[in-house]
Amino acid sequence: MDPSVFPPLNAALNATAGVLLLAGYAAIRMRRIRIHMTCMLTALAVSAVFLASYLYFHVVIRHAVPTTFHDQWPAAPTWVGWTYYIILGSHTVLAAVTGPLALVTAYLGLRGRLVRHMRIARWTLPIWLYVSATGVIVYWMLYRLY
Repeated sequence: MDPSVFPPLNAALNATAGVLLLAGYAAIRMRRIRIHMTCMLTALAVSAVFLASYLYFHVVIRHAVPTTFHDQWPAAPTWVGWTYYIILGSHTVLAAVTGPLALVTAYLGLRGRLVRHMRIARWTLPIWLYVSATGVIVYWMLYRLY
């Protein structure tokens, strides 16, 4: 498989997870519980596929050598590189938090512990949406900006 397929695939998986999260949120606001569950569990599955694809690309194909903004765009203004690293840093830290949060939130919802589910989901959803959106932004800045 051509390695250049992975970055846009990973961005598409991030975007898909974000759309599913928004659809799931809209569904629960309309009290469409089955649709909500389907969207949220599908977002969880899509995010798991993203994680597997991302790790495969960076560990197996790139041999854990990071892709730096400066290597991709040496002529880019310094402030753009700093902006990229700030977005990447917040994305990375919150992505590490999102996995466990999403799993706990899904577990509570599936077990019918809805009060705790909703309390945690109020934190999980915006963080997960931020991670999905910034994943696409990081891809765009690293591979498409210039």
